[in-house]
Amino acid sequence: MVPLGSGAERQIKSVFLSRYACYLIVQNADPRKEVVALGHSYFAMQTRRQELEDNRRLQLRQEMKEHNKQLASAAKQAGVIEPIDYAIFQNAGYQGLYGGLRKQDIHHRKGLKKTQDILDHMGSEELAANLFRATQTEAKLRRDGISDKGAANKTHHEVGKTIRKTIAEFGNTMPEDLPIPEQSIQQLETKKRKELKRLEAEAEA
Repeated sequence: MVPLGSGAERQIKSVFLSRYACYLIVQNADPRKEVVALGHSYFAMQTRRQELEDNRRLQLRQEMKEHNKQLASAAKQAGVIEPIDYAIFQNAGYQGLYGGLRKQDIHHRKGLKKTQDILDHMGSEELAANLFRATQTEAKLRRDGISDKGAANKTHHEVGKTIRKTIAEFGNTMPEDLPIPEQSIQQLETKKRKELKRLEAEAEA
């Protein structure tokens, strides 16, 4: 209900627009209007912010691939040799960091297909937490000279748990509660390749 000049009230309908609808309206409206100019600035900043996040994700995912290899090497030296042993070792780290959730639990929570890797569907904050888990576990396994797979599992779990505790102390969002990005790492890589090809074509023209 809205008040009228006579003191009476009249019922009107409210229309709620999606973010994309707002974007389309702003892009096609008169930029001389202040509210439209502000809309242009907002969407430009949001686009730039998303570009930075996408680049961070790509960089962190690549670092994660490299450090996972190093973590696997350190785990092997600690007695984690068979594939089933390494799966248990990996789960120990995830359970520490994710409050008891195993890799398959996180996979299910994100609503992913069996063929999709959970690391490819993490934002930069979640990837960074997992990168820290991997690097610190590798360092501790090597530094302490751990040579028993049971001790290696315990170490991975404790490192993950300590990182989770630190996240909580800072008052930040737990990894399992962080938002799932709209695009996977593969989609970002495809988009980046297309953009590079476009720029190369423009440079040659």
